[in-house]
Amino acid sequence: MGRTALVTGAAAGIGKACALRLARQGHAVGVLDVNLEGCEQVAAEIKAAGGRAIALKASIANRGEVTAAVTALRGAFGPVTIVVNNAGITGFVPFEDITDAEWDRMLEINLKGTFIVTQVVLPDMKAAKWGRIVNISSSSAQTGAIRMAHYSASKGAMISLTRSLAQELGPFGITVNNIPPGSVMGTLMAEANKERFQFPVETLLQTIPVRRTGEPEDIANACAWLVLDESSYVTGQTIGVNGGRVVS
Repeated sequence: MGRTALVTGAAAGIGKACALRLARQGHAVGVLDVNLEGCEQVAAEIKAAGGRAIALKASIANRGEVTAAVTALRGAFGPVTIVVNNAGITGFVPFEDITDAEWDRMLEINLKGTFIVTQVVLPDMKAAKWGRIVNISSSSAQTGAIRMAHYSASKGAMISLTRSLAQELGPFGITVNNIPPGSVMGTLMAEANKERFQFPVETLLQTIPVRRTGEPEDIANACAWLVLDESSYVTGQTIGVNGGRVVS
């Protein structure tokens, strides 16, 4: 049964892959990003393949913009009962050099943005007595990351938010899960690997049991599984998609 999904940060990378994957699964997709042109390209790709999609522009940290986008999506395809909270920013700064403004912006986008989007779509899920929330965090939230204390903290908070919401929303038929990608190329993670480690990708591969880096589609496949009806007993979980990388 096709439902209506909202994917944030969907103009490229993991968000784009999730939007395409959910569309192939039969869902109508709201492709949301601050990059409207990128969203339009993704939406066009979905429609060319026979799917349903609408391009939406909004900053996830702006409640008014998110509300307007969700209203447009709801008007086009009906109640929104799937959300993938993927949008986010990153940064590479030694801890002692992080400014108040840099700290506040990181948490405003990565954490507050997730809070706003989830809160805006929640009434549709409660009314349907069915919902799927998938938060895309980061393996850095589990291991920590040099020169990314503010980023890791924001993503770690997303994991805690996931666990709390799973408990609070479970009685309404809503599941909430978290995917922390590890070493996924073509995304913010690719930039993170380059900035943090400063060594060739071949060296990185030796730390990954499956001996390859991840692709956005790897994350999208896990997301597609989590939103199935058959996954209704899976909630509050952190589903590591990292090639077997050891995390604490």
